[in-house]
Amino acid sequence: MNEQAPHTPSQAARSEPRILVISPVRDEARFIDAAIDSMCAQTVRPAAWVIVNDGSSDDTSAIAKARARETDFIHVVDKPDRGRRQVGSGVIEAFNYGLAAAPISDWNYIVKLDADITYGPRYIERMLAEFASDDRLAAVSGRVFRPEPGGDVEERKSPDMVCGPFKFYRRAAFEAIGGFEQTLQWDGIDIHRARMTGWRTRNIPDAEARIHHHRLMGSSEVSIVHGRLRWGRGIHFMGYHPAYAVVSGVYRMRDWPYVVGGLLIITGYFSAAARGAERYPDPTFRANLRAWQRQQLAALPRTLFNAVRRRLGKGPAQP
Repeated sequence: MNEQAPHTPSQAARSEPRILVISPVRDEARFIDAAIDSMCAQTVRPAAWVIVNDGSSDDTSAIAKARARETDFIHVVDKPDRGRRQVGSGVIEAFNYGLAAAPISDWNYIVKLDADITYGPRYIERMLAEFASDDRLAAVSGRVFRPEPGGDVEERKSPDMVCGPFKFYRRAAFEAIGGFEQTLQWDGIDIHRARMTGWRTRNIPDAEARIHHHRLMGSSEVSIVHGRLRWGRGIHFMGYHPAYAVVSGVYRMRDWPYVVGGLLIITGYFSAAARGAERYPDPTFRANLRAWQRQQLAALPRTLFNAVRRRLGKGPAQP
């Protein structure tokens, strides 16, 4: 975990949004200009945006540094190259490097931001409004739209999931969960730790909070097939209940690559289980996660029934 000293904000910090944004980037020259354009167009800008060049071999660092000279809030740092792209733990290694190098310490919101997304000018303003309306809201995001054959489609997520490309956290909650863990499946572990510590998380279906992800999810390393298998191995590591893993795979069969992608997730999970692959080393977390997943599975028939009623226009959902 990323350990930090407890933070007691001043009155000024409580009344003004001091946002620290950190972007781990590697070989994002195709996308980073548009990402910077989106941030610079915001009605509410961050106090500081640290772009961590994580060993890029293209022009990512040069582009970011040129754009930083045009602003008063973008800071670019070059992290020593580990020699390869490393999804998961490598992303958080770079994030923590940026956090240590941040030019401000009195922030009250923190964002982990990818450099291959764009969003509308009121995005941050909308997220702050959500935080203001719910003092137990740990993290929030908009909905993600990603490229698939035939055009962009909305990435389906449960209402309590916060999108990984734009993780927007309240400081008190971020510190309560111990920050992002430098491990496989960090983006998921954080959400359940928030549940365990009494915080809420959500995404909102707001046209002004749409996130456009310009790279197909799970395709940043090797291939989409490899990415789906890695996804299955990741949820095994995290501690998913086998039945919940199957349901998750079936749910993802509607995403590209259709049917096959979901089968690959299920295959990745059970192949990891069969060989006794490493698990997340917190048995209390895993037990709590499985208990929560069993509750969700028990509620699934009613959830599906209500979804069908709504689709058929049969009236309000049944309790």
